[in-house]
Amino acid sequence: MKLLVIKIETSHEVEEALTVFLQDQLGALGVEGRKRSDFVEAGWRHDSTVVDLGDIKDLPEDLELIAYFDQETDPAEIKQALADKLTELAGYGLQTGAKKIASSYINNVDWQTEWQKYYHAISFSRHLAIVPKWEQFKPALPGQQAIIMDPGLAFGTGGHITTQLVMLAMERCLDRPMKVADVGTGSGILAIAASKLGAESVLATDISEDSMHAARENMGLNHCDNITVKKVSLLAEVEGKFDLILANILADILLELIPQLPSHLAPGGQVIFSGIDYLQADKIKAALKAAGLRVDLTMRQKRWVCMIISRAD
Repeated sequence: MKLLVIKIETSHEVEEALTVFLQDQLGALGVEGRKRSDFVEAGWRHDSTVVDLGDIKDLPEDLELIAYFDQETDPAEIKQALADKLTELAGYGLQTGAKKIASSYINNVDWQTEWQKYYHAISFSRHLAIVPKWEQFKPALPGQQAIIMDPGLAFGTGGHITTQLVMLAMERCLDRPMKVADVGTGSGILAIAASKLGAESVLATDISEDSMHAARENMGLNHCDNITVKKVSLLAEVEGKFDLILANILADILLELIPQLPSHLAPGGQVIFSGIDYLQADKIKAALKAAGLRVDLTMRQKRWVCMIISRAD
């Protein structure tokens, strides 16, 4: 069996936006990046590192993103979707670079034996660490809990800024046993984090069958027995109210979710949004206000914004 490989030559300004798009919208099995600046900066270190840019094969002008897909994926559809996304990002005033998109195939075994080297344990906070299932982990501090993940299963390994911002916000908000909903769960990492931080129960929703499988597998690795997984679009067909609702998805999808929030948010409940490019933050805030919600706290790292939200009243 082979894997479809898509290579995109673009600008570092759109790296994070394209990575999220490839994983969450196009279903990439994995994404890696090569930036010219990483090689240039390596030569500035005050150690024994020596970098000759002329010796580096296929060094990109700025950034090369490499995404892996199932061999049955139509490369023409992926290329067109990426071209459209680059045009959209350019419309926000972002540099999109060379915008060259190419496809090829590799044997699946090549990926399976190589990709693990890109994933290592992340000692994320005082309370949580994110650990790939093949690594042994020793807590940095007493009481630090490990979220065990199989990064090969689906989208969301914990390394992305948007995921980490939600986890930071959760540590602030989840201060008692709560009923939590993780909308667009992907790999299940946020649902697992909520469980380990003391949630009473967690509902994890997603529309993707692959995400359902991955989330269940990762929840099994973490022995989380208080998480329910449901295949559904956002919170449609979901009953009940939640003390905390999590959504780490792109802004356009958050806009679809916002009208569903008031009927699912328990009295005194909060919502955590992430995955928002700062250029789209005002649009999200306006939609929240129209739905009777307010932003209590905003966090930003690089281009990405996370919001803690409650009822306006």
